[in-house]
Amino acid sequence: RLANEGQLRCKLASMITSLPILSRPPPSGFLSFVFRSFSAVPQSNRSPEDISSHLHQAKSALLLAAKHLGLSSVAITEAHPARTQPQFEDWIEKGYNGEMQYLGRPDRLIRRRDLSIILPGVKSVVLVTQSYFPGLEKFPSQSENPKHGNVSCYAWGTDYHKIIGDKLAVLAKLLHDDWGADCRWFVDTGAVNERDLAARAGLGFRGKNTMLIHPKAGSGFFIGEILTTLPLPPDSNPKMTRLEDKRCGACRKCLDLCPTQAFVRPFVLDARLCISYLTIELKGSIPLHLRRLIGNHIYGCDVCQTVCPWNRADPHLDSPLWGPVAPEVAAPVLTDLIRMDDHQFEQRFRHSPIFRIKRSRFLRNVAVALGNSGDASAIPVLEQVLHCESDPLILEHVQWALDTLRATTASNATAASTAQNVTVTLAQTEGAYAQ
Repeated sequence: RLANEGQLRCKLASMITSLPILSRPPPSGFLSFVFRSFSAVPQSNRSPEDISSHLHQAKSALLLAAKHLGLSSVAITEAHPARTQPQFEDWIEKGYNGEMQYLGRPDRLIRRRDLSIILPGVKSVVLVTQSYFPGLEKFPSQSENPKHGNVSCYAWGTDYHKIIGDKLAVLAKLLHDDWGADCRWFVDTGAVNERDLAARAGLGFRGKNTMLIHPKAGSGFFIGEILTTLPLPPDSNPKMTRLEDKRCGACRKCLDLCPTQAFVRPFVLDARLCISYLTIELKGSIPLHLRRLIGNHIYGCDVCQTVCPWNRADPHLDSPLWGPVAPEVAAPVLTDLIRMDDHQFEQRFRHSPIFRIKRSRFLRNVAVALGNSGDASAIPVLEQVLHCESDPLILEHVQWALDTLRATTASNATAASTAQNVTVTLAQTEGAYAQ
């Protein structure tokens, strides 16, 4: 009877959610109503069948609530450590994590090996994804213009930590309030190998670019997770995992086209060379030998995703998370950015993930991009910044940009003069022959 009732409630809830009014996030209180409608197998005298039915109902309710919150996909796996933990620790030992020393802290490694240290009694991990990647035709043409900065598409909108975190908080509260489960949730902040746990749950496979890739959704999605003491029925996708490390076949586009050649080999990234690391995680000076390779990237890099064939499903779609994006967001004018003071930076980026790296690091990146721009008209702008700026990190990179642009301008002038002399000489020679 309980199973039949649960199926009926699932069907009714599905019918309710198909109504046009709920094509957007539901009104306050609706999700809690849905959760309670699935509940209430008595806490005592449960049979194994009752327990199984209870857990399946909890999972169905969780999936339904996640759908209404606008999450792209949800899957569940057991709270066992990721099978790639040894490879992760070897990656740390080789120093490929660069300045991200927190990844190798002993207390964090212990938590990755045993999730019950994070949440005592943990039984399941709920993995969620949120797609953000736009079609390839939706990347603005200005991002190819060296006078414009190139911002990674994951940063075209509100900080994803908040977007997904708010949704995970709702799901965790409902699991606790209506099913008595203890929960902890994370978005890129916990000592959890979420990518590999998501792969185990069937949400994708590991690509040569180290990203989690879904055959239909590509790799452009965020991952968040909820650790819970509720032993929810786990998911798996044998088709996805059977040929996990061979799904990319002979393709090497992400490896060969990486501007800084940051991949040691397929599936292994040296973060110290990655443009995303250099423009976001690195706190100090960008190494001199890498500055020219960064080009006009001022926050992150999408190259290993834009060249990936798995991300070419529909090139005409806007970002499923951000919608249409203005060019000044995705590819801002560099000379406008370099002149920002603290207040202007905060006003422009306070809701963006760019705000996390603060003005100092961001203008460091902008200065490098200007140095690579070849734009002689930026020289007076940089000279003005050099006289007004007090931040040592910005000043160092502005000086480099000035030196680089002056050298480029002088080189171009010499080349132009040489070309003109050659043209004159050829004309004189032809004239002499004509006589």
